[in-house]
Amino acid sequence: MYERYSRQMLFAPIGQNGQEKIRSKHVLMIGAGALGSSNGEILTRAGIGKLTIVDRDYVEASNLQRQQLYTEEDVAQKLPKAVAAKKRLKAINSDVEIRAVVGDATPEMLEELIKDVDLILDATDNFETRMAINDISQKHQIPWIYGACVGSFGMSFTIIPGKTPCLNCLLKSLPVQGMTCDTVGIIAPTVQMVVAHQTAEALKILVEDWEAIRHSFVSFDLWRNQYSSIKMAKAKDDSCLSCGSERTYPYLMKENLMKSEVLCGRDTVQIRPSKQGEVDLNELSVHLSGSHFEVKGNPYLLSIEMEDNRIVIFKDGRALIHGTKDLAHARSIYQRLLG
Repeated sequence: MYERYSRQMLFAPIGQNGQEKIRSKHVLMIGAGALGSSNGEILTRAGIGKLTIVDRDYVEASNLQRQQLYTEEDVAQKLPKAVAAKKRLKAINSDVEIRAVVGDATPEMLEELIKDVDLILDATDNFETRMAINDISQKHQIPWIYGACVGSFGMSFTIIPGKTPCLNCLLKSLPVQGMTCDTVGIIAPTVQMVVAHQTAEALKILVEDWEAIRHSFVSFDLWRNQYSSIKMAKAKDDSCLSCGSERTYPYLMKENLMKSEVLCGRDTVQIRPSKQGEVDLNELSVHLSGSHFEVKGNPYLLSIEMEDNRIVIFKDGRALIHGTKDLAHARSIYQRLLG
């Protein structure tokens, strides 16, 4: 083991003791897109003991420009990102235990996955999920590292429950980016810069070097050569419902969980089933093929081509309705196929 990580162990703040700590830790990573690909690879190469990857999407051609774990073969097979990521990461470091979860990081799922986790990494593309991560972090006293990027702009902040402001606190004093990579694009160096900040902080937490943790909110614009680091200690709010003295964890409440939503900047609606349970994809494929739809699939999902829409249905009953932002229209298509 030590030969593999010798250069990392020569770095004094890690050393042999730190490497053994990294090896004993479990990281939960929410999202396996651009940020998730790079975060997952760095942690796997660093020798993390266990990595759990949660992602709701599958690999598409537009991902390949910046999501470094994936290939054209993954696109052709429409592999779920979590599955493709696990395959690639196991080829990089077979000693790391990797769990791939194909699904939405709902509060219910997070409660199931959080039990032996030491750190949560944010690699998502939407604030609903981030706020659920924030509340689960505060509830179970587990650090998490926020990261986001769009265009040439990126940001990151490390949240330590009980010590730093949480994301809910920060939103009261920092502007929220309304742009998405699907509306203004993104360049790969922006992703790597955010990941560098996230994984550096992750290593500090994993080796338990708490004195080295950065307490500032970092943001930058690589194209405009701008960089800022803002101290955020004063942003901590005792009345915050996520981390304050009378917290209620509002983003873990079922009534705040959307059943259908337009995905980040895309002509795509995601629909979650009202009841949990697996769909028999083979049976559904036979049924839909008999209805004269073009159906393709793999063990994880079915892709159905309709006249104006493409629908992808996952084993957990979720569906992505491509080609629309109309929630009512998307629900009617879902009912037609799975009702």
